[in-house]
Amino acid sequence: MGDLLGVAVLGAGHMGADHIRRIDRVVSGARIAAVADPDTTRAKEAVAGIEGVAVHTEPAAALDAPGVEAVLIASPGPAHEEALLAAFARGLPVLCEKPMVPDAKGALRVVEAEARLGRRLAQIGFMRRYDAEYRQLKALLDGGRLGRPLMLHCTHRNVSSPPGFTSAMLINSSVSHEIDAARWLLGQELTAVTVLRPRSSADAPEGLLDPQFVLFETERGALVDVEVFVNCGFGYQVRCEAVCERGSARIGEGHTMLVTTDGAAREEVAQDYVVRFADAYDREVQAWVDATRQGRVTGPAVWDGYAASVVAEAGVRSLETGARVAVDLAPRPDLYVGR
Repeated sequence: MGDLLGVAVLGAGHMGADHIRRIDRVVSGARIAAVADPDTTRAKEAVAGIEGVAVHTEPAAALDAPGVEAVLIASPGPAHEEALLAAFARGLPVLCEKPMVPDAKGALRVVEAEARLGRRLAQIGFMRRYDAEYRQLKALLDGGRLGRPLMLHCTHRNVSSPPGFTSAMLINSSVSHEIDAARWLLGQELTAVTVLRPRSSADAPEGLLDPQFVLFETERGALVDVEVFVNCGFGYQVRCEAVCERGSARIGEGHTMLVTTDGAAREEVAQDYVVRFADAYDREVQAWVDATRQGRVTGPAVWDGYAASVVAEAGVRSLETGARVAVDLAPRPDLYVGR
């Protein structure tokens, strides 16, 4: 492997372009070797000023481009399964944005494909595990000082939803982060989900069920609730409070500047997840690059991506039916036992 890890980025949209900038300007030890996006104009804009980057319309061409040693998948979720399997076939280490694969059956196929390799190649992009506050909360819960966790109260708000955003996507796109965060923070699998639907906000696009209230049950009796509201209008907010036997801890309050002037105080509210979790994304990609250069794979595994897809799929069924839906995970392959 050369001095710099050659990375192919699949997808040059909002997230892909931000990762291209990050690898070029922030992360050490890596370079952009190739980019693939059906919109070549967008791809060329994303790599403008970066030398030696091959631009392609097809992912396979980018994976086979000279100098490519690893791949970062930032394309839309439905394209992830094919891209992951193609990377596995080439033995390329992968960082794949969430959702790993939107549907549970496709996610299981990815689990089975990596398990057949007998070694991990993919890390899944649940970047909250790299956020300083989430890591602090994880250490506190693992330390046991507050006793057994009883409940997690979570909030996930966006300024507005993008065009084409569906009611199901509140669960399988937005809440997928809370699904992984809850599993990681508690060290437990989620066993059932119930989605409640309050009256939709007047600011929600017609037909969109927004906000939603999601309740998860865990294998050891904890409860996790999530308020997801993707057209709140005022900013991007992610909060989490852990309530335990001997105390509680809350994160998500301290990421903005407080301006006091003219007899009033004004707190700035982040408008975008790329802003709120910028440091987490930087640490996530740097950790992936460092591990890849050492021939290792760390961070959230393909099994974590699969579990999130199964739980989200159960959540969508609950949204559609109003019923409590049990989560049915396949047996965990030996490759992921202990994770």
